[in-house]
Amino acid sequence: MIEALYYGEIHPEASIVPVNPDYRRTNGEVSEAMESWKAQLTLEDFCRLEAMLDLRGKSESMLSTDSFIHGFQLGAMMMMEIHKAREALLFSST
Repeated sequence: MIEALYYGEIHPEASIVPVNPDYRRTNGEVSEAMESWKAQLTLEDFCRLEAMLDLRGKSESMLSTDSFIHGFQLGAMMMMEIHKAREALLFSST
């Protein structure tokens, strides 16, 4: 696993499959809304809407990345604390 990480072979974002039952429904609603906006707006206005939504997507992606990193670091710190407590327990009983 460490070697795969080193060589860039691990891509967790590519293997995430949302299990929330509302995920597909919500994406369908987004698609329907986009079609509705496309029908109602001029081509120029729709392109501006898409550009704004792309920016929002980039912003949400940055937040997701930072949340993943923070959660991973927090989990690693918990494991370190648990390991340290385990060592303390083992060595205090001798």
